[in-house]
Parts: sequence; C-alpha cells; structure tokens
Amino acid sequence: MATAMSRMRGLEEEKRAAKKVLIVYAHQSSGSFNAAAKDAAVEVLAAHGCTVEVSDLYAMTFKATATAEDITGEVKNSDHFCYADETKLAWEEGKRCADITEEQRKLTRADIIIIIIFQFPMYWFTVPAIMKSWFDRVLTSGYAYSQDKRYSQGIFKDKKAMLSFTTGSHESMFSANGINGDMNITLWPLQNGILHYCGFQVLAPQIFWAPSYVPSEARSTMLEGWHTRLQGLLGEKPLSFTPLDCFDGEKGYQLKPEVHEKYATKEFGLTVGIHLGKVIPPNSQMKAGV
Repeated sequence: MATAMSRMRGLEEEKRAAKKVLIVYAHQSSGSFNAAAKDAAVEVLAAHGCTVEVSDLYAMTFKATATAEDITGEVKNSDHFCYADETKLAWEEGKRCADITEEQRKLTRADIIIIIIFQFPMYWFTVPAIMKSWFDRVLTSGYAYSQDKRYSQGIFKDKKAMLSFTTGSHESMFSANGINGDMNITLWPLQNGILHYCGFQVLAPQIFWAPSYVPSEARSTMLEGWHTRLQGLLGEKPLSFTPLDCFDGEKGYQLKPEVHEKYATKEFGLTVGIHLGKVIPPNSQMKAGV
C-alpha cells in the first residue's frame, strides 16, 4: 500500500514538474521555412520531455484587431472607449471573449509553462499583424503587466520567451554598417518593449537569414543548427536587461546616480535603448552574456 502511494506521489510530482512549451506561430503556408522551424521545435522539445502546445494564428483565424468586440457584455465607457482600461476591467470581471480567454489560459498555467517561442517571418522590421494582435489582445493590462509588476518585476518573470524568425534580407544588410541598420536596434522594441516589459526572461533570438534567397543546402544547414540549439534551449541563459531597481520611480524612472557613476568610465552603455550617450553595446539583443 505504501509503495503504491509513493508511486502515485511520484507521478504527481513528475506531472507538476513537466516542462511546458507554447509556440505562437504565424505563417499561412505549411510548406514554408517557418513551418519547418516550428515543426522542428515541436519534434525536438517533445523528444526532450516537454509538452508542446502550438497556437497556429492563421489556422485559428485569430482576430487581427483590438476592439470592443474583445469584451463580452457592456463596456464601461462606450463614448470614450479605452482598450487598455476596458480589457483590464474585463479580465478582472471575467468578461474576455473566447479566443483571448483561451490564449491567456495557455499562459496562465504559469507554474508549468517554462518557455514561449514566437515563430514568424519578419514583416516590415517587426512581426506580422496577426502576431502583433496576439500581443495587443492577449498581453493586456492587469493580466500581463501593471504599474507595479513590469520589467524585472514583471508578472511572467519566472517564464522564458524567445523570437524565432526569418528575414527577407541577408545578415550583412542588418549590420551596424548595413542599409537596414543594426538588428539589435530593430529587436529592442519587441524584446524589451513587449517581452521583457511583461517580465519574461528573453532568450537570444533564433534568426534565419534570408532563407528564400539561399540554396536548399544552406536552408538545411539552418535547420540543423536550430535542431542543435533546441536540444540545449531549456538551459540557456537569458539576455541581460537593466533591472527595475536601477531606476528611480520618484523621478520618472530615470537611472539612479550611482548607476551613472558605475558606467562613467566604461566604453559602452547599458544596452540598446539605455546607452547613456555612449556606444551601443554590441549584440546585446542577440547574445547572452555580452
């Protein structure tokens, strides 16, 4: 009897410790490189004991506009509708529409989901509209962030997130000297302004440079590299962001004087968006530990 109870407890502990991965995927074609990258993530992470769930936004026909339709029942102020205020109230009162409720349910299993991967083709230097809508409609005020719970003190600070995407331009074009500009700067609004803002530990992005413009052998090599990375993904260290307690909330969240002093003699600033007028630190949005 005791042995049976011990086994049951062991199974329950194993279940609680199960590793959960959510992939938010945005591509219309099952034959695309993005689909292959998504499938690789599902295959490798499942083989490593993870339970992988995929939100296929196009297949779900996920609504791409943030409107009053996202709230069931009456809104508080129909004459001057404020999406952030109304969705915060809807979250508190359980008045969210079905698709938002479902996506938040996937994330709210916070004790067991350890990483969320966003897989997409880069459109106009950012995510496709349907994925931007996922951010707008799912990561709502109160649920995903608040004035007291954001950045390093954010609601999802115990979870990891990462971007995995394809580009339409070669890597050289996204360099500091390239015509598209430094990819680190391009990524700052997404990785800091959305993911880190909600508290996520942000893993270095997986970038597939211009797969449409390289030979099939090069695409195969890209996928092989992704397979290799996925095998150790759960143990990766996140990118570095300046902690919230380095800022003075009573002075408009400006860097504290002692932080300025610490970096006064350093060559580089803190990070892409907070560089103290210095040279932007290289690859701070691309690699951990730089």
